[in-house]
Amino acid sequence: MTHLSSRAAVSLALLAMLALAGVPAARADIVTDANAKAADVVSRLPATPPTVRMMAIVQVSVFEAVNAITARYPKYRATLSPAPGASVDAAVASATRTALLNLLPAQQAAIEADYQALLSRVPEGPAKIAGIAVGEQAANAIVAMCADDGAVSPDAYRPHAAPGVYVPTISPAAPHWGKRRPWTMTRGDQFRPGPPPALTSETWARDYNEIKALGAKNSTVRTAEQTAIAKFWEATLPTVYWPLVRSVSAAPSRDVTENARFLAVAGMAMDDALIAIFDAKYTYNFWRPVTAIRNGDNDGNDATERDAGWAPFIDTPMHPEYPCAHCVVSGALGAVLRAEIGSGPVPPLRSSSYTAGGAERTWASVEAFTQEVALARILDGVHYRYSTEVGSDIGRKVGELTVQTFPKRVR
Repeated sequence: MTHLSSRAAVSLALLAMLALAGVPAARADIVTDANAKAADVVSRLPATPPTVRMMAIVQVSVFEAVNAITARYPKYRATLSPAPGASVDAAVASATRTALLNLLPAQQAAIEADYQALLSRVPEGPAKIAGIAVGEQAANAIVAMCADDGAVSPDAYRPHAAPGVYVPTISPAAPHWGKRRPWTMTRGDQFRPGPPPALTSETWARDYNEIKALGAKNSTVRTAEQTAIAKFWEATLPTVYWPLVRSVSAAPSRDVTENARFLAVAGMAMDDALIAIFDAKYTYNFWRPVTAIRNGDNDGNDATERDAGWAPFIDTPMHPEYPCAHCVVSGALGAVLRAEIGSGPVPPLRSSSYTAGGAERTWASVEAFTQEVALARILDGVHYRYSTEVGSDIGRKVGELTVQTFPKRVR
């Protein structure tokens, strides 16, 4: 962890003076600008659960820093002293930088370049120095709080195999993730669903045959538009989700503190959603379509015919199938977006995908977005329909819980 610099420590003494002096108003877009830069940096690490966690830590750090200055909401976790008069822009830049340097020291050059670009907007003076100090304090406090949340754990995964029988030796992804300490859930299994459908059920046969047809690498029934959707949502890293958040936070009527809170809630909801889904995944250890379809003659269901050479449209993720992780993230984010937008008009929700050559898609409603993500994972050939439904439902519950439990505005 980084420590408060002597320059920053000295600056705290200026806060009382700044509270009595006029300081430049902060722009509301500093939070979204810093978020875009942070998402780009963390997405250089090709591992979805850790990068989602990093973004949550960054955005909670930013909220704590901004709220220490504007005092719009009750304190969340960090015990920061009030800092009226400090520069909000400097605090956001500093909190983002400090959190990222703690989490991704190998990306120091990119982090520092982004920090300097953000900080160059802020006029020199006591407010800037004080804002830097507040941001450092907030990020260091949140990073320290999360240091023992269970994200770093020895690889103790035990492969499922009969004695003497070979199984693939690549370790699956994040088998410990469901045991992490959540932000707002009480524990990882709080929303654990029931088991997947029995292999002898009509539901299993229905969804098996659907994904066998639509999700095959060389499917003859998947349309061009469906293929575009599948390719778009092959992306799972933060850069594909955070643009939707920024579609809402960029509205001209919003202010910086409101955005800081909104992005913190979104970050925590998506992170907790992955904790919930990995708890369920490694509880049920359900087989992926590529395994099931190549063993369709062994599931006890006459309605599922084997295809010995079947392959999915995209590479199968290295963790159990049930429930859908992409769906839980989109479901959680969808719940946060709905709560933020309320009954008002929905701004065009936009994002672009690095797995689709930078192609952009837009959605006219939150429901259209979440439903497309669920459909995409069927079209990708990696999730059954019932798994997408269950994943989306868990995500909605996690998102609603996060919205309900995060501090509400006091002034």
